[in-house]
Amino acid sequence: MSNIQDPLTRLFKKHRIVFWYDADKELRADYDDLELPHVEKVVLNNNEFNVKHRILRDEPTTQFLLYHEGPQPAELDNWLLDVLLAHGEFRTDQASIFLGELGLGPEFTDLVSDHLEFFSNAKRRDKLKALLSPDDTPGAIRIKMVAVCSNAEPRVDVILENLLGEMASGQDEKFNLLARCKLDVFLWEQLNRHYGYESTTKSIRDFVIELFDCCYRMETGQPATLNSEAVIFLKRWKDSIRHRSSFESLSEECADALSIEQDLQNRDYKSLIDIDYFRLIDLKIIRELVRAIADRTLGTGECTVLIRNRRQSHWYQEFSHHYECVEYAARFMRNLETVDLQVDSVPAGIERYSNTWFQLDQLYRKFIYHSRKSGQASLLEQLSGQVEDLYTNRFLLQMNDNWQQVVNASSRWSRPILPMQNLFYEKWVSPYPAKNKKVCVIISDALRYEIGEELLRLIRSEDKYEAQLEPMLAMLPSFTQLGMAALLPNKELRFADKNSATILVDGVSSLGTPNRAKILSRHVADGATAIRAEDFLNMNRDDSRGLFRDHNVVYVYHNRIDATGDKKQSEEQVFEAVEETLQELIKVIKKLAAANATNMLITSDHGFIYQNKVLADSDFTSAEPQGEEILHRDRRFIVGKGLQQHPSLRYFTAEQLGLGGDVEIQISKSINRMRLKGSGSRYVHGGASLQEVVLPVLRVNKKRQSDVSSVEVDILRSGSTVISSSQLSVAFYQIDPVTGKRQSRTLRAGIYTKDDELISDSHELIFDFTSEKPREREIQVRFLLTRKADDVNGQTVTLRLEEKLVGTAKYKDYKSVSYTMQRSFTTDFDF
Repeated sequence: MSNIQDPLTRLFKKHRIVFWYDADKELRADYDDLELPHVEKVVLNNNEFNVKHRILRDEPTTQFLLYHEGPQPAELDNWLLDVLLAHGEFRTDQASIFLGELGLGPEFTDLVSDHLEFFSNAKRRDKLKALLSPDDTPGAIRIKMVAVCSNAEPRVDVILENLLGEMASGQDEKFNLLARCKLDVFLWEQLNRHYGYESTTKSIRDFVIELFDCCYRMETGQPATLNSEAVIFLKRWKDSIRHRSSFESLSEECADALSIEQDLQNRDYKSLIDIDYFRLIDLKIIRELVRAIADRTLGTGECTVLIRNRRQSHWYQEFSHHYECVEYAARFMRNLETVDLQVDSVPAGIERYSNTWFQLDQLYRKFIYHSRKSGQASLLEQLSGQVEDLYTNRFLLQMNDNWQQVVNASSRWSRPILPMQNLFYEKWVSPYPAKNKKVCVIISDALRYEIGEELLRLIRSEDKYEAQLEPMLAMLPSFTQLGMAALLPNKELRFADKNSATILVDGVSSLGTPNRAKILSRHVADGATAIRAEDFLNMNRDDSRGLFRDHNVVYVYHNRIDATGDKKQSEEQVFEAVEETLQELIKVIKKLAAANATNMLITSDHGFIYQNKVLADSDFTSAEPQGEEILHRDRRFIVGKGLQQHPSLRYFTAEQLGLGGDVEIQISKSINRMRLKGSGSRYVHGGASLQEVVLPVLRVNKKRQSDVSSVEVDILRSGSTVISSSQLSVAFYQIDPVTGKRQSRTLRAGIYTKDDELISDSHELIFDFTSEKPREREIQVRFLLTRKADDVNGQTVTLRLEEKLVGTAKYKDYKSVSYTMQRSFTTDFDF
């Protein structure tokens, strides 16, 4: 009964008089049982004249249900035709019942009849009903029907995304449902109206191939059958996180169907920088960039700009290591071309290394790290060989051969004008407890100077943290036991008589964290201790705070770089260990700050040399340890007594190195290694190279006030404030370079109407340029206008930069400029 009463009730909300023609004479009992409040039921049975008089004259405000058992009379025989035409009719055919259920009028009868398969399903009807609006046209309802079938919003672009996603997963249920509901023809009409799609073999697969083909053609300046709206759709689909996998799957399929790889072979890679519809484009660009840098046909500045522009690419994250590798290679080669490696004194060598030379070690490390992470040894073979040769022969060897000359000329290793490692506690640590301040010292094994400089920049980029960096000269030989001992409070350091790998601090063994804690506590009146970094990170908040409440000086020992590099089987992973170390040290710093440590020092026991290539025989010295007593030998030094001097080894007495005792030490000159069975050879330390002995000392302080800001960005438009075509090119300028405390900014750009409707494609722009050159901090963006732009012709529109609110999906306005839309009707044509 409800399938009759409910639609009748809705009809009476619109009409005072409702006719019911029971054509098949099957529903008289339902009529008799029907109860409608405030509605008079009247049976039509040769009484039409009397009924007409009653309903129009006698009771002009009363609601009437006029029931006739049988079909509707012919129009010429129907005395109530004028009343019928002016009021409502209740129909009991299937289409009418559906209309009544949905609250739709008889004008939609053809729509329901054309798509009965759709309406035969109650769940589909319920979903459609929730989407209906009073002012819906048949076309608007069909869009919503297609949306229901494709489980999407009632928008053509969203519907299409879902259908493409289904196709990418090898399914076709949604489209088959559209076809069964006879909505497929309507879909093709919409694709034609929105994107210009026309084909004799219409299908979703045919459309997506045409979509990729035409958009690629438009970007490369070729004629295309689809319109610019198709480009905007493809970009929106491409940039959608939800549909990322389906885009990538269909992109690969279409690239094969369209023979994109063959097409790319004849294209200049620079013309492809702004196109990212196919993964093959990135492969092409990377291959050509590698070749150009290896052949020295591309300048570093241009290479940096090309790669920065490519960061907007859909595929950048997949190929980020490839691009970073190329950029670091270019920067390494440029820096090497201008470097002067002459040195005339130990202080001058340390100053020049800590000011500029270290950058070449850093760039080399970054190149090796990213090349390994890219997994493309064959692609990078030529470039890697060049970088390796330049690093070893033009930098590492040449610099340290020059440095060795001043080391050879030095009678003693310690000099009062230089900060020495054995004076670390006295110079950097002791002033804190002397002023009744607490201090924490983080010692990261093998944290050489160039890594410390990168850590400095990372710390400065953190809000409320400030840091300064100074160089310090390591003790010789530059190995863990002596370096760790030298960082403790000491008056004398010496090799243990029976165990030359152990260093005594004022007669006490410094081997291991517990012994170092004892040495500290003996020198610090108000309490001092030592702890391993992993143990500290595992502490809860109360325990970590208690650690600093009870001690004025705390040493935290971290070891990842040396633990990785010192093993033959893992030494080639040492640069990966550096990246992990940097992140771990930031965690340690933040946890220390949370435990109320406001003063921190970070340093190292020694540096290291690392060459990624397999070393040749010429990289090893022929010297073998010889003497009265050989106490200890390593790849870079020998400890003994009565040692026989050798031209490839630099001889020192303990006293010359600032050590106690009567042992003698020989250090391999320059970067040469001594062979040691079972040990690796690419990662070494213990010698006197600048990479081994110039160490970082970082002072870190936690502030109370925020001190980080983002770079500012301007919109640089041309003199015109009018948009007269279907696209608009605009430059965006990052005012200042990114520095430690001035950080990058990510903005979303688009053109909007005064009602906040987007009428162009949208671009996410990353402003993280570090260049001092203003031209290298500009981004050129081309906006494509949608068809909706025609609706605001003659009106003011806004080019808007928006910034995402942290931790939300919301955006706030950053900057905007206004334009007047004055597009000619001829912009709708292709000529």
